[in-house]
Amino acid sequence: MKTNPLAGLASARRNGAPYGITSICSAHPVVIQTAIRRAVADKEATLLIEATCNQVNQFGGYTGMTPEVFVAFVLEIAGKEGLDASRILFGGDHLGPNPWRAEPAAQAMDKAETMVSAYVKAGFSKIHLDASMGCAGEPTALDDETIAIRAARLAKAAETAARAASSALPVYIIGTEVPAPGGVNHTISDLKPTEAAAARRTIAVHREIFAREGLTDTFGRVIAVVVQPGVEFGSQNVVAYAPEASRALTGLLDEEPSLVYEAHSTDYQSRAALTALVDNGFPILKVGPGLTFALREAFYGLDLIASEMVDGYGDRPLAHTMEQVMLAAPGHWHSHYHGSEADLYLQRHYSYSDRIRYYWSNPAAVAAVSRLRKALDGVAIPETLMRQFLPTLSATLGPAGNPEAIFHAAVGQVLADYDAACRGGSD
Repeated sequence: MKTNPLAGLASARRNGAPYGITSICSAHPVVIQTAIRRAVADKEATLLIEATCNQVNQFGGYTGMTPEVFVAFVLEIAGKEGLDASRILFGGDHLGPNPWRAEPAAQAMDKAETMVSAYVKAGFSKIHLDASMGCAGEPTALDDETIAIRAARLAKAAETAARAASSALPVYIIGTEVPAPGGVNHTISDLKPTEAAAARRTIAVHREIFAREGLTDTFGRVIAVVVQPGVEFGSQNVVAYAPEASRALTGLLDEEPSLVYEAHSTDYQSRAALTALVDNGFPILKVGPGLTFALREAFYGLDLIASEMVDGYGDRPLAHTMEQVMLAAPGHWHSHYHGSEADLYLQRHYSYSDRIRYYWSNPAAVAAVSRLRKALDGVAIPETLMRQFLPTLSATLGPAGNPEAIFHAAVGQVLADYDAACRGGSD
């Protein structure tokens, strides 16, 4: 296997030749397959695929997958597509007590330890230690020392698991300046980057606590810190990256030459903004909802096209099925969306937060997507309908009669911006 690209991010920045790596944060099989196909075509790329604590854990998470099952799921697709497993890195995102924060801290941290161990045993080699959230009876935001003490405890569990499995010791990400997994639930009007002083303290406190706990070598494998660079998306808007606002954060990296930043919530940023993030010390670009948002656009565009041209298909049956599925099980969206019934309907289907992504694995949704596939398989879609309902994609995709190609093109179009940004803005 080629050198782990994560290991060279900080030195590349110091040497004036920064590069980035895209972190694919999704469990949707079409998204995973698209990313794998792009890696196969690239031949040089290392693919980074991540799972969050809510998405995948020892109890199955909302995907129903444990870490071991998630790795097997990805590797099965990789095997079918011809991508060697050695070219895939697995990362664990926000690993900590978040899924159990309604429980007392002692119980939540016990479960978090078990989860981190399960991730490492399954082959995850990039671990984001995030114990920033308060548990039952605690403040919502914890102090730096408590966060670092809990992070060190989780790091010990990860180290023990790696040694027991005779696998390479993980690299780590520390810090958090982002919403809890799942994103913000409101329109964002004012967003400020993390202050350099706060980032400096996060690093210093973690370094001190890790040393106190006998984890100096472990801290030496901390490669990045999560901060807020000034990018975010809410339900209805996106805050674009403004490089000048995070200049002090970028400068801090000169004091910490072995570190870079990890940028969360980069979804919906322009190629130019993503390129600037990489150049300015934020080379790990995490994207998830933006990919499934693009896929949902393709699903719904083809749903409209099939409604127009396929006899017996009906009037937008996929969209109607998704509405029924989301109303029947509102747990993934009801606390995130607000407003009138009309507002809620639009947000359920078209929000940048993309809470609909939690429902694509529902059996009724799977059946509706399968019906859409079958309805358009081999059907030549006129370029005029492609222009009408899928205007961001090449109209020449339609006449091929291959809906799968359209699904993958929608996701691939987003990933192309990330690939370009990670290479300095060029295709």
